[in-house]
Amino acid sequence: MTTGTLITVAPTGAESVKTEVPALPVTLDELVLTAKECEALGASVIHVHVRDDEARPTLDPGRLRATVAALRESTDLIVQLSTGGAVTDPEADRLAVLDAAPDMASCTMGTVNFGDEVFLNRWEFVVELHTRMQERGIVPEYEIFDLGHLSALQRLLGRYGLPHGGHVHVDFVMGVPGGMPGTTATLVAAQQMLRELPEGTTFSATGIGRTSLAVLLAALSTGGHLRVGMEDTVTYAKGRQVESNMQLVARAVGFAQLAQRPPLNTAEARVLLGL
Repeated sequence: MTTGTLITVAPTGAESVKTEVPALPVTLDELVLTAKECEALGASVIHVHVRDDEARPTLDPGRLRATVAALRESTDLIVQLSTGGAVTDPEADRLAVLDAAPDMASCTMGTVNFGDEVFLNRWEFVVELHTRMQERGIVPEYEIFDLGHLSALQRLLGRYGLPHGGHVHVDFVMGVPGGMPGTTATLVAAQQMLRELPEGTTFSATGIGRTSLAVLLAALSTGGHLRVGMEDTVTYAKGRQVESNMQLVARAVGFAQLAQRPPLNTAEARVLLGL
């Protein structure tokens, strides 16, 4: 399905610091306002990280449940919670994210060097995350930080079956120091490997930092979908800081329309993703 574009906004993440990036939405009110603004522009999915009262990343169960409820009350967006959290979060807390009953949740398909740290995703943990989502009717977005993660996904699906809803959707996270580079050649190689996955598998692509625009253009030209937001870049152009997530969503919408693949609305996105 390449006649439209699924646009996911990832507004916060776990890496940026509010004092350095004042526009970063970290409170529930800020997050809900951002969600409403981005939905109005054309986003249909929101990828959510939450922060505590000190604006630090947290996987607090109460905050996660309150966030899911508030987003559902205020928007029609598909709510996707991150099970990655911060790279230091323990596995038990990451699994407990599913207790907040989101529409979707991320499922990272392997361990990757993450700058100076390690984002650990053991095989047993990945299996547990996948099977719990099957049982609870939560649709996964399989996060791919390196090409080998696609082979791991093929193994996972072959042994444990398709996700809830039957549709496989992956997100190529590109440009992380330690992961696959955010280049057109790498994205094309990753897209070719999708042939080994179930027919109809779709992909989004995320470019981190200075790779964001190159990855956006490459994804559109190869039939992919888009994830943008201040989780992934806080720079709009050289020497120019992002003023809001709306800027990044608006740019993605503009390029999608130029590519004659306008944004999918939330109803169309739910059909695409098996929701």
